[in-house]
Amino acid sequence: MGCTNGLVSAKEKKPLVSFGVISDVQYADIPDGHSYLGVPRYYRHSQLVLQRAVQKWNEQKLKFVINLGDIVDGFCPKDQSLTAIEKIVNEFNIFNGPVYHTIGNHCLYNLPREKLLPVLNILGREGLAYFDFSPVSEYRLVVLDGYDISAIGWPKDHPNTLKALNILQERNPNADKNNPNGLVGLERRFVMFNGAVGKEQMEWLDCVLQNATKLNQKVVICCHMPLDLSASCDEALLWNYDEVIDVIHRYNCVKVCLAGHAHKGGHSVDSHGVHHWVLEAALECPSGSNSFGRLDLFDDRLLLTGFDRMKSREMVFTS
Repeated sequence: MGCTNGLVSAKEKKPLVSFGVISDVQYADIPDGHSYLGVPRYYRHSQLVLQRAVQKWNEQKLKFVINLGDIVDGFCPKDQSLTAIEKIVNEFNIFNGPVYHTIGNHCLYNLPREKLLPVLNILGREGLAYFDFSPVSEYRLVVLDGYDISAIGWPKDHPNTLKALNILQERNPNADKNNPNGLVGLERRFVMFNGAVGKEQMEWLDCVLQNATKLNQKVVICCHMPLDLSASCDEALLWNYDEVIDVIHRYNCVKVCLAGHAHKGGHSVDSHGVHHWVLEAALECPSGSNSFGRLDLFDDRLLLTGFDRMKSREMVFTS
């Protein structure tokens, strides 16, 4: 099954709630390959990583699971897209509890929103994929739709597609809008495999955080794309990460932001003490290795217990 990675201690308190996490499974029934940077990718083995994750989560009797996005890979043959996604969803559904999905760019390469969201059991209105829930009264989880404004997933003439294409035209001079060559620093995030949170979602987020503050709830935010450069790389950031962070920093309730997308993982603490944890990709696990975790929420801290490639992390609240 693999081993845990550090920070596993015999602290006496029982967590308020515990749940499973995994990111970037990116399954495809194709031979192993490499990223554009030459990092090996194990497309078929990622299904086995997920199977071992679900087995462990069931053994631990966790309450729910969060998938941080990219359930299948963009190289999946398009005549197999629906079958491949359903195959991996069925693996998730072996878990004895709810599974909550964030959508990633590779999901949208395979299926348009109108077909993808029902398969993932995301029941947002009008193709929207953001939502929140409270597994216990002390905590709220907020799932963002980072491809709200995006050149992928929406119909070609959809306003959100047109907004995204305008942004890319203004910020990325390359003919291939997935190419960051020539862009410097933070400008490298303006590529087609990223996206943005729209105005309506931003207003919704503000209301959710305001309500959580009134209820004295601590908040965990989940988004496929990272929201802090120090935990990631320029190319992986949400286009308007700064605007989302501005909303988060209006309140003291957000404790950690979870993300995937940047496969090697990362960790940072921003200027307001919010932790940013980017999860290591299941896709990049060689045969027999794993990358998944368990997140325990306490009243005074968060504890991520990672398996194999996924690093363990802890956040102790200062206030």
